[in-house]
Amino acid sequence: MVLVGVPPIPMEVQRKFWKLIRSGYLVSETRPILGVSNKAVLRWFGKAGGVIPSIVLEPSGRYLSFAEREEIALARASGATVRAIARQLNRSPSTISRELRRSLGRRGYRASTAQANADALALRPKPCKLVRNERLRGEVQTRLSENHSPEQISNRLRVDFPDDPEMRVSHEAIYLSLYVQGRGALKRELSQCLRTGRALRKPRRSSTERRGRIPAMVNIADRPAEVEDRAVPGHWEGDLIVGKNGLSAIGTLVERTTRFTMLLHLPSTHNATDVELAMIAAMSQLPEILRRTVTWDQGREMSNHIAIAAATDLEVFFCDPHSPWQRGTNENTNGLLRQYFPKGTDLSIHDREHLNQVAAQLNNRPRKTLQWQTPAEALDALLSNPFNPIAVATIP
Repeated sequence: MVLVGVPPIPMEVQRKFWKLIRSGYLVSETRPILGVSNKAVLRWFGKAGGVIPSIVLEPSGRYLSFAEREEIALARASGATVRAIARQLNRSPSTISRELRRSLGRRGYRASTAQANADALALRPKPCKLVRNERLRGEVQTRLSENHSPEQISNRLRVDFPDDPEMRVSHEAIYLSLYVQGRGALKRELSQCLRTGRALRKPRRSSTERRGRIPAMVNIADRPAEVEDRAVPGHWEGDLIVGKNGLSAIGTLVERTTRFTMLLHLPSTHNATDVELAMIAAMSQLPEILRRTVTWDQGREMSNHIAIAAATDLEVFFCDPHSPWQRGTNENTNGLLRQYFPKGTDLSIHDREHLNQVAAQLNNRPRKTLQWQTPAEALDALLSNPFNPIAVATIP
């Protein structure tokens, strides 16, 4: 992939950049490591659409590496034969012979020139299927404009055109055509029709990513077993719902047994100190029976979890990365809250009184999982008879 308009960057730097992205680094976090400007790295990442270009992937053992090409150059300069070089590298003589024929210039064989030639050949500028097949491209664009997902489109084409193999395209090919500039297949503005609305592929942090941002985290695996069956009250799940450009937020807390919801007012910022103070203020109002544990994701806003635990007598546990189902009750509640606080809006405009009104409305909605009781009724029943918790369903 040729990234037009981006300053030349050595292949080793490119590979290191994408290796960092794959291992969980943010784009901005790679800048000081690579020694390049933040603007250049962001522009580079944007041109690639967030998709790792094949040219910068580490070469497999099938192809000659740069180190092997350097060995060939040294051996050739010393007068070694093709077969001798092949034995030295444990390669077939035909591989060495083709390599020398391909890159042997007037100045002899040079490893850097040979590597550049190999990188250029690896591009293979073959037009993708969506470029070659106008009918297929039209179908895909029409269905994207109707808000069908790439996976839905890919599988539905098989249903609608069962006898036409030309009307086949994988969902990954559709995503790549939307994300990667220069493929020339689909209009990039159609990426707005995706559920996420993103024009870039968002890299995911791996489960083994380096975190280190929250000291002394206790993983959800160490959470008491009693939390799972919801028979014992006082176990909470929490998170932030974030506003436009990540500049504003509202904290959400949901009790697992009763589904009772509390909202944390964060009027200015939502850093660790703000969340700490809001959590302590909210949880300190509850009776001891309702203060056992809280489960949160690994957001930096919970960096002061030790202070929160000490002030509220709560045990704080953290989910695994990319595992929202581990706090599914909170995720579902956040979905309900988006009716009141739409994505992409400024959440700082909502004062504490309005948050209390929204929480009251949510807590007075009948819930199927509570046999059509409301969370407020379930909580009242629990507090009136704390030694006989109400029977509730175990679905989140």
